[in-house]
Amino acid sequence: MPPPGPAAAPATTTVDSLFEALRRERDPTKARGIATQILSDMNDSGSATVNLLMQWATTAIKEKRNAAALDFLDQVTVLDPAYAEGWNRRATLHYTMGETRKSMADIAEVLRREPRHIGALAGLAGILTESGKDQLALKAWERYLDVYPADRDAQQAVAKLSEKLAGSRT
Repeated sequence: MPPPGPAAAPATTTVDSLFEALRRERDPTKARGIATQILSDMNDSGSATVNLLMQWATTAIKEKRNAAALDFLDQVTVLDPAYAEGWNRRATLHYTMGETRKSMADIAEVLRREPRHIGALAGLAGILTESGKDQLALKAWERYLDVYPADRDAQQAVAKLSEKLAGSRT
């Protein structure tokens, strides 16, 4: 009997290779396709229960039932605390509800689990920009561009913040 083959590679291997491709891709259109694939792959928790709770949360958000959506997302973070997208979705909901502190706390949880999470990095940069913390926002955008260098909007945000900061130093 032959020795057993290697175990199936975890899903993170695919996401890791996609992140590497995203980092290398210079064509914005191709990079956007890779980013979309990463986000799609990261949406699947690997748990039917968690995926269902995420669907229910999405529906509740669309129907403006924020309390119900928060309940579903709280359950996601309890059932699978390692699942970064649960934290990210909750961060987005908190932000839309005007709860910036809670949003930032959830973004920190996302980035602890997946430091390359482009949605969380962009959210962090946006919140920091809105709150006038330009130096920190610039660092967040630079972190984002380390992961997704072909994003033209992020490049423009960095250029704008860099100019603003350079102007404030004179």
